[in-house]
Amino acid sequence: MVEALENNTDDFDGTNQDSKEWASSFTVDGVRYAASIFWESLQNIDAPFLDAKEAATNVLIGADLFCVKHGKSPQLGLAISSQGFQKGMSVAAVAAVTAMSEASSLLAVFKVDAGYWYLCVRNDVILSDGDVLFVKEADAKEQFMSMLSVPDWSKKIAPAEWGIDETEQKDIAEVFASGLDTKLEKINALRGTELAIVVILSVLIGIWLVMFISKKFFNTAPQQNKVITRHAKKKVVKQVAKVVPAPWESIVDPIWMLDTCREKILSLVAISTPGWTNGGVTCTSSNAITSWKRQFGRISWLEMSLSYSGLTFASKIINPKGTEVKVSIPFQKVRNIKSIPKKTNSELRNQINDLFQSLNLSISLSDGKTKVGDKVYQYLTYKINSRYDPEIWKPMLTKFSGLKINTIRYNNGTWNYEGIIYVQ
Repeated sequence: MVEALENNTDDFDGTNQDSKEWASSFTVDGVRYAASIFWESLQNIDAPFLDAKEAATNVLIGADLFCVKHGKSPQLGLAISSQGFQKGMSVAAVAAVTAMSEASSLLAVFKVDAGYWYLCVRNDVILSDGDVLFVKEADAKEQFMSMLSVPDWSKKIAPAEWGIDETEQKDIAEVFASGLDTKLEKINALRGTELAIVVILSVLIGIWLVMFISKKFFNTAPQQNKVITRHAKKKVVKQVAKVVPAPWESIVDPIWMLDTCREKILSLVAISTPGWTNGGVTCTSSNAITSWKRQFGRISWLEMSLSYSGLTFASKIINPKGTEVKVSIPFQKVRNIKSIPKKTNSELRNQINDLFQSLNLSISLSDGKTKVGDKVYQYLTYKINSRYDPEIWKPMLTKFSGLKINTIRYNNGTWNYEGIIYVQ
């Protein structure tokens, strides 16, 4: 494995990747499909063109076309028309992913008229470099083989003449026939409400001009009337006290927190690199953060493991000596619920202690309070150290109303849970 890592370290200097020729489209059954699109996560599902405008300024500068991939992990596709993309062009990646939606992780190369189209989907997410139409067969095969070492692919597709074990050949026309036909759209085109506003304003301006011209040329001068100024009585506005909702009116859903953190933590600790040890993972409602420290080996080995993991990282920080690497995974959407506390302080404390005594486990409890608006709310702070993962704790912790999980930490087989439970 070490030799394989050493042989591929050049992939990170960018020279090999930049030398690969790519194209922007290919044709299947008379329909032109766009490929080599840049993909990233979609934050605003209801108004994707807002995300597209921001991404065209900060991510893929110059992008003027976009599309949307819906599903479990919505994504935004970006393209630049000067590179050969056109408005109204069908999107190949969306057609293929929706046609093979049963495969959450897909690694494929299709032979098409313009070259070899490479598609890589990991955990329902099209990787940012996972949609490329290579002009040369060797480049496509090299990219395919570099990702083939990553385990747990739901489906692997490659040309039959490559002779790669455990792969199948698929007819691209048959695949596209059962997929969704999504089109590239202009990022700055008027749409929906914007277009309606422009039309209404144009009509109102036209009516005003007609009325103005009519009064100017056809109406007689109006009789001058005496204007009497009347002082209005000062209106006294009564100040209404602002109602501040209780903190448990919107709490991060404990079930969402336990499920999300478990998934991300297990994915991060599964990244194994020779010579690098994981320093534990900390998960909050906004992200999961972890780090690796070097025992021996090279930093490029760890970078390769991160790129092959299929995870999307918001940041990657390497210390000046190159001996420690820290990464974070952002959470796009947080699920909140209303959870009204049903127990007093003493009732809740007794119930928790009794439960943990029956399980022969320990828990640390302490009193706390917070002021929201003019009111003070009391809660119990809890800390749990356990060998059990969140899936085991889920039915027990979610028994308590008003429960909020602040952090979940994992290190070397030990899980730590910290949070609060509001009381009446």
